[in-house]
Amino acid sequence: MPNRNVILAIDEGTSGTRAAVVASDGHVSCLEYTALQVDSPRPGVVEQDANVLLEKTLDVCRATLAQAARENLNVVAFAVATQRATGVLWDTVTGRALVPAMVWQDTRYAAALDRLAPEWDPRLRASVGRPAGVRSPYLWAATHLRETPAVADAWRRKRLAFGTVDSWLLWHLSTERACVTTPTNATSCSAYVLGEHRYLGEWIDALGFPEELLPALRQDADDFGSTRADLLGIDVPILACAGDQLAGAVGLGCLDAGQSMCLHGTGSFVDLVIGPGLPSRSGQSDSTLTMTASRLHDVSHFSVETFVATTGSALNWVCDKLRWFESARQISALASSVTSSRGVTFIPALTGLRVPAMQPEARAALNGVSMATTQAEIAYAILEGIAHSVASCIDANRGIAGVPVRDLVVGGGLSGSDALLQMQADLTGLPIHRMQESDRASLRGIAYLAGASGLLWDGLQQARTTARPDAVFTPRIGDDERAARRALWHARVASELNHVQAFAAH
Repeated sequence: MPNRNVILAIDEGTSGTRAAVVASDGHVSCLEYTALQVDSPRPGVVEQDANVLLEKTLDVCRATLAQAARENLNVVAFAVATQRATGVLWDTVTGRALVPAMVWQDTRYAAALDRLAPEWDPRLRASVGRPAGVRSPYLWAATHLRETPAVADAWRRKRLAFGTVDSWLLWHLSTERACVTTPTNATSCSAYVLGEHRYLGEWIDALGFPEELLPALRQDADDFGSTRADLLGIDVPILACAGDQLAGAVGLGCLDAGQSMCLHGTGSFVDLVIGPGLPSRSGQSDSTLTMTASRLHDVSHFSVETFVATTGSALNWVCDKLRWFESARQISALASSVTSSRGVTFIPALTGLRVPAMQPEARAALNGVSMATTQAEIAYAILEGIAHSVASCIDANRGIAGVPVRDLVVGGGLSGSDALLQMQADLTGLPIHRMQESDRASLRGIAYLAGASGLLWDGLQQARTTARPDAVFTPRIGDDERAARRALWHARVASELNHVQAFAAH
């Protein structure tokens, strides 16, 4: 039996690292996973050990390669999807990270960025598609340059490197040993000029970061050199590197303007593909951010992204902390046993609201409960709250993008709930497509980007035909009922926002 050609793909996330191989039929196999530790030594500080992250990434790659060899699979290229906006500083002589990596969830510099916001936000919104925000890898690195002797010493001796996780992994795994980054990663660091494929140098300077330390900008599908045989035992070209969420969109087949994607995990991220033009109202919302969806062949494609921070984690909370249900699976089963919540609503804002307004002080709320309310109706309300939140994200994306939404493709753990996806169809009025192997979308998508120049596929359009639907959910209610259910939801959210304002006034 002849060897089948495959691409080795990494999905290096925040809580774990996965490696697998992807074949020309889109099938993801030889999957290996290892968990990663995230530390929060004090409020607002979120860190990881980049040295351990590298070691565990190598471990899963080697285990996947061993499986592939046993199955006579021939690895012809390498591709990397990573968590975005997590900063790393390392010594280019020893190859070791000098300080713990600052994870994208970190907010330790929120106050400092807030002081810069009045002067800089109008310019940042117009050019990088987002305000100063609450975290900056560049400000983090600049602070270490001033305050951490090991970092300052490495800089003085010209042996300091800085980048995000994509930069860190490519520097170690490629024969190039170049410090580079890609647009889908750089965009999330809030200093990438979207329409011009360059850094906003004046903002970098304002943060006190030396521009000569910036990783060189490449494309998401590019020539990143070859894999180091001494580390991985293979010598193949590295052809793609992208942010995990955007790789996931490609892996779910979301390439055309008007296609929307929802990945359900700890939170639910909703992206709307725009195409090669920037959104009509780019940067005009704190909660809906403009993203580089992909850049290849010197052309950038854009999307907008809104998310709900606590959806999967809200189900874990009601099961593990409140013990109202045994599991998320039980919530879905109970919700399927009734036809409505009979006026009960649940707002899954355990860490604040982002839509319809950015309000970090807002809290989760269960409303409309009476003596007649059943456990099944509460289960229905919990899932419906997630579906309403996704519908609000779609509305927000549509408002910024200026393009109509045609359909919604879903993936991630909660997408296994038929009850939730039917609610999403009903409340959005859109057909909902659940794809096969949706939990492996980032692995498949980064392989698509690597193999779509004739290696395994003749373009992304051909590659995405291998992403097959598992089920399609279509709306079962009319416009009037949809409007009534959305109106009740908006009223309950408005009540929570009013409560926050009243509390702040006292």
